[in-house]
Amino acid sequence: MARVGSAEAGGGEGRARFYHGLVDMGSNGIRFSITDLAPITSRILPTLYLDRAGISLYDAQHPPSSPRAVPIPAPVIAKVIKALLRFKSTCADFHVPDAQIRIVATEATRVAQNSEAFRKEIEDATGWGVELLPKEVEGRIGAYGVASSYGQVRGLVMDLGGGSTQITWLWTTAEGEVKMSAKGSVSLPFGAAALGKRLEEAGSHHSSREFKKFEKEVVEKLKDAVKEIEIPEELLKGKKGLSLYLSGGGFRGWGFVLMSEHAIRPYPIPIINGFKVTKDAFDDTRAVKAAVTSKETPEIFRVSQRRASQVPSVAFLVDCLSQALPSITNVYFCQGGVREGMHFADMSNEARRENPLVTATRLHARESVQELVQLLTTAVKPPPSAQTRTFFDIALLTAFIQAMYVHAAFPKDLCGGAALRSTTTGFFAAAHGISHEQRALLAILLCERYGGYPSVSPTEQDFYRRIVQLLPSGMAWWCMYLGRVAAVMASVYPAGAVREERLKVNVQWTLTKKENEVLCIDFRFLKAIDELDEGLQEALMKVEKAGKKKNWVEGSGHKVLLLVNGREYGEGHE
Repeated sequence: MARVGSAEAGGGEGRARFYHGLVDMGSNGIRFSITDLAPITSRILPTLYLDRAGISLYDAQHPPSSPRAVPIPAPVIAKVIKALLRFKSTCADFHVPDAQIRIVATEATRVAQNSEAFRKEIEDATGWGVELLPKEVEGRIGAYGVASSYGQVRGLVMDLGGGSTQITWLWTTAEGEVKMSAKGSVSLPFGAAALGKRLEEAGSHHSSREFKKFEKEVVEKLKDAVKEIEIPEELLKGKKGLSLYLSGGGFRGWGFVLMSEHAIRPYPIPIINGFKVTKDAFDDTRAVKAAVTSKETPEIFRVSQRRASQVPSVAFLVDCLSQALPSITNVYFCQGGVREGMHFADMSNEARRENPLVTATRLHARESVQELVQLLTTAVKPPPSAQTRTFFDIALLTAFIQAMYVHAAFPKDLCGGAALRSTTTGFFAAAHGISHEQRALLAILLCERYGGYPSVSPTEQDFYRRIVQLLPSGMAWWCMYLGRVAAVMASVYPAGAVREERLKVNVQWTLTKKENEVLCIDFRFLKAIDELDEGLQEALMKVEKAGKKKNWVEGSGHKVLLLVNGREYGEGHE
């Protein structure tokens, strides 16, 4: 996806002018990336290349044989330089402009006894200077990384690295402005690896004096940090409560364990960004530790042996957070780190305010997106009894229309299944900034556009059942209905181009004699139709079938009365 966008945006000058190379030299590892920042897709930070060197600068300075920190050893420096030179060669292969390659270093490099000499060796060998992020800047960059991870963010943000953790509050506005504490963020020396070291010194027994002393120290410092960042009253007293957004390897590992223990098993989305849990699930440290240590538990997806070994340290921090933080409602996990934060911080408000779902599908849009969105919108009319008057926001409908033709040329036996998987392992899976709920909504809409549950293979039907559970309450039936309305539209406008008006949709609600609500949908064709073609007739009948009780999802749905040009068009026309 990124490469297509770059070619369009780059024009004659070549797409590589939008490529940016970045080295994130963290405490637990060194990450290398090349990102395509062409304007058409920059909001979702398309990645062209990702790699990681498992070099822990924290461990290098804290060997088991030494009670105190030591300088970064020469063999480790040699490994770092070797990895950097390999990345330099990769950047050359991708034609990344030299001026658009950066190395940024965080806590482990910042506190190293030989930090200056270490950075000079790197510059001498590679020609690249190392940008050493101050504590407060590191926190801001981490916050921008979190801001990039969702369409909108409102709440507390924590970034858990190996040597330190940062905390701040964050508020992204509809205009693309990123608001955070005037203090930037507060950095505390409680990274996952650092906590492990301190806990080892304090002893493993929770009742020991040293353990309780350390726990009290962490809780007090967290409370002080919360006071220091001065959370706005608007966030503390928001209708939806205060949310917590988490990034960093330690928290991501915690999130993957929670995912493995989720009520939906196996959990259908293998992406940590966008994963949400309740505070109660997040705080259940016993369950998470048990999942990691149990012999009956299979190897947990994306939880390495190193991450598993850090679970007790993260559990300790989570226990301390439950005592120190204000009342939290939901907890959101983010992939956003230094890479995402550096690029998002440099982005314009105009680019930042784009809805990631719309950006992710834009490259696949056909000619008449706005006209088709307006037509689809006329089919959405909540029943009189509905508590909410908004079922689908305009961003979701736009993304759906833009993606509606992606799988149209696939063989019929693949269309529905490929559409169903498109947001998890397909066309849109790698798009950054999309929540799991959004992925589920778009996946079901697209699948239903090709016939839905009955149209996919048995293996995909199991996936359908699991992903539909991620939808907001009451939305499954509406996704089925609206996806099938879109199938009618696609039959009328097979190229996605509205050069002449061929169809209008009118929706009204009526009551049966038993006072049951009936959705009456009238497809009005603007040209005389002597006989509907087979594909269009099939699409129309599937809209009506969405109203049959046997097709309702978990007993929820509405009866549908299908009309064509004002006349009832039901089963007798099959």
